[in-house]
Amino acid sequence: MKSLGNNARHRRQRASGFSLIEMMIVVALIVILASITFMSLQPLLQQQHVTNAYNITMAAMRQARDNAISQSTSYSVAFSNAAIPNTIIVAPTTTFTGDLRTATYSLPTDVQFVVVSASGSAPTAPDNYGTEANAIDFGYTASSSTGGATTIYFCPDGSAQTASNCYGMLNWDGGVVYIARPGNLMSSRALTLWGATGRIHGWRLYGKSGGYQWVRQ
Repeated sequence: MKSLGNNARHRRQRASGFSLIEMMIVVALIVILASITFMSLQPLLQQQHVTNAYNITMAAMRQARDNAISQSTSYSVAFSNAAIPNTIIVAPTTTFTGDLRTATYSLPTDVQFVVVSASGSAPTAPDNYGTEANAIDFGYTASSSTGGATTIYFCPDGSAQTASNCYGMLNWDGGVVYIARPGNLMSSRALTLWGATGRIHGWRLYGKSGGYQWVRQ
């Protein structure tokens, strides 16, 4: 009777648990499902990184303009793609203390200020600034169309100019900065600046028949 009782308990324990093989199968299934989910989400995560970089750049430029107007002093915005992560430094051009502070913004590490070359018909540059030769391409004024500048200055009147002295019309600074995941053409975004008003326009690259085009956002 004792033996029969022990066997019954043993059978109940086996029936109520999992074997090692069963547990390994469950774990393998979980790993496979997690991998599939991760791979399917990768494109969405990468696109979100580009969107974040676009929003960071827009916010930094707008903040510099708002600070220049509200604090009656010029603010510089310096873009850099020399190292990872790419950065934007917003700083007052005066030496006063108080609310005048320098701020550094960083892009996600997999997104850069970069022009991704398009095969076939190349798109016209946003707002016709330059030829997409430079990823950071400011410095277009009434007297100069060379571009290539990486620093802009917002002035108390809201305009963007080529120097902190804010001399006026001939120094109004327009241009464009490109944002993308390197090697991924269709992730391309851009921001353009109109010097006279300091207005900032956002752009996104789309495919079209026979080529590509920039579309205002």
